[in-house]
Amino acid sequence: MYTGLVIKNTGSWYTVKTDDGGQLIDCKIKGNFRLKGIRSTNPVAVGDRVTIIPNAEGTAFITAIEDRRNYIIRKSSNLSKQSHIIAANVDQAFLVVTVNYPQTSTTFIDRFLASAEAYRVPVTLLFNKTDLLSEEELRYQQMMIDLYDTVGYQCLAISAETGEGIDKVMDMLTGKVTVLSGNSGVGKSTLINRLLPGVNLRTSDISDAHNSGMHTTTFSEMIPLPLGGYIIDTPGIKGFGTFDIEPEELTGYFKEIFRFSKECRFSNCTHTHEPGCAVLKAVEEHFISQSRYQSYLSMMEDKEESKYRK
Repeated sequence: MYTGLVIKNTGSWYTVKTDDGGQLIDCKIKGNFRLKGIRSTNPVAVGDRVTIIPNAEGTAFITAIEDRRNYIIRKSSNLSKQSHIIAANVDQAFLVVTVNYPQTSTTFIDRFLASAEAYRVPVTLLFNKTDLLSEEELRYQQMMIDLYDTVGYQCLAISAETGEGIDKVMDMLTGKVTVLSGNSGVGKSTLINRLLPGVNLRTSDISDAHNSGMHTTTFSEMIPLPLGGYIIDTPGIKGFGTFDIEPEELTGYFKEIFRFSKECRFSNCTHTHEPGCAVLKAVEEHFISQSRYQSYLSMMEDKEESKYRK
């Protein structure tokens, strides 16, 4: 029996790096293990600490998972009742976003941030492809950076292509377990290749017809960093449906809405129509941005829909 770290998931197989000697062993899940109350398409995730029992074929069975410190989760794209755990036991998340080629929507950013808040994962926003932007797009990017910076998120403008800002990114990664996420086509693979020459991840072209990326990574994988720590490369995410967040909790996952909500007249205020709502007042007075408020409403609507879904 060994303990180890799940560093790769390729569907039904998991690669586990053993604590004793750092061997890499291909593992499967033992029998009914997946049925124990985990409503997830992947009961074991990259970053999980597990117990394994080797067998005669040189592979092993995963028989237990240690309790997770945290995880990043999203709704599984095809099954609304299921969740998909992107990564477990992470120190931080870097969300790679692009103002263009393709454009990352603020709704996507806000949903990711709210989910990360729910599971207590700090997020840094990396604004990539800065080298491709026109003056007008650069101004828009700066507005976005100012917005998220004011809310309380660290933002960096980088170019994985030219190397701008990459040293700073490397400093922030060293010694930590970092999940790297973002829409398809924002340049995650190019960024990893820039940070770790020799890893040679496949990169994809943007599909011109839709200015959107094509998936190149299909499964999550932990890539060790030279000075300690790991990057967890994840598949490009098209949408980010949230999971298991109650409407009354949602306010807490939007930092600035939460700050103003303490001034609301009613303690159960939904910040949509109530008299004496400090959040609505703050939106009117531009202390809360319209885009963030719209993201909050769209997540509230998700919850309304799920009530009536059979």
